[in-house]
Amino acid sequence: MFVTGATILHADLDAFYASVEQRDDPRLRGRPVIVGGGVVLAASYEAKSHGVRTAMGGGRALRLCPHAIVVPPRMSAYSAASKAVFEVFRDTTPLVEGISIDEAFLEVGGLRRIAGTPREIAERLRGEVLERVGLPITVGVARTKFLAKVASGVAKPDGLLVVPPDGELDFLHPLPVERLWGVGKVTAEKLHARGVLTVGQVAALPESTLVGMLGRASGRHLHALAHNQDPRRVRVGQRRRSIGAQRALGRSTRTRHDLEAFLAALVDRTTRRLRTARRVCRTVVLRLRFADFTRVTRSHTLIQSTDDTQLILDTARRLLHDARPTIDERGITLIGVALSNLDRDNAIQLALPFDGTPAGTLDAALDGVRERFGTSSVTRAALLGRDPGLSVPVLPD
Repeated sequence: MFVTGATILHADLDAFYASVEQRDDPRLRGRPVIVGGGVVLAASYEAKSHGVRTAMGGGRALRLCPHAIVVPPRMSAYSAASKAVFEVFRDTTPLVEGISIDEAFLEVGGLRRIAGTPREIAERLRGEVLERVGLPITVGVARTKFLAKVASGVAKPDGLLVVPPDGELDFLHPLPVERLWGVGKVTAEKLHARGVLTVGQVAALPESTLVGMLGRASGRHLHALAHNQDPRRVRVGQRRRSIGAQRALGRSTRTRHDLEAFLAALVDRTTRRLRTARRVCRTVVLRLRFADFTRVTRSHTLIQSTDDTQLILDTARRLLHDARPTIDERGITLIGVALSNLDRDNAIQLALPFDGTPAGTLDAALDGVRERFGTSSVTRAALLGRDPGLSVPVLPD
């Protein structure tokens, strides 16, 4: 169905991890909070006002905001809060597309007669999330997914912004180019070097000029977004294509043992989430970002689907070993693991020979301990004394 009104909501929890910590500990409310020590996983708006940002090194963050309170991450608390918020989303409309643990698109175009206008629905949604879950949430409302997400970004924190169809370009074009999806530091620098600072200036350029500056895919993508051309609709019931985790490493030199320890922590967390979701994977993906901002992805597809932590870790270690010469040459600032080619866990075909030992016994036991006593209750010896520093974007089930 073609929808012409501003009926797409982008709902985005504000400083999610930090907000959960402030909700659960009244002593943290109104104070600058940093989640994660070695690397900032999240920062409250009180900390952000001092320049603290996600993925920033912990030392730099504390220099910017010396009076910040640093708390360790509690992934189980964030997961529970996310599930509660998504229940509010689904009580609002059946058309919910989760895009991360703390944000989603909602289509409300068919609810006018029973629930009111999109603005009224968005206002009620914000009140329900605050009342039922105790968290602030920002909502952007627009005709396209792209513009709804931009609107929520402009409205943060704890705001609501509706962009009417007849005012889309008037709203969009004065914004800085960084508001366009896909414009990171490198792309922004290329645009700025040509004197292109606003979305309106991007829109004024011919598509061929942008393609010449940024390449075919990026040039066409930004040209379309600068004119608010985004035909994607809210899609429900999309199967999760991958489960992943990553760690920002900052600019510090990392030894081989450091990287292997971080990799083990990432694999432990992703395989646990894989089993919780009752999934298995066939492909293990290693993602690296180097000090010169270039990225590389290496992957290996297994003969058979699995949820076995050790098998997946061994595969990831081989991928890391193969990438070692490039790491030594360029330096590394981020390491990530993703598990893809997912299937239901009952899709595993048992392999011969059988040795009589139940598969995954150790994994299941460790999962149970961590579920009951917390994610840090059992850890690898190589990780003792290290900050977990994990960023795990996972869609709620």
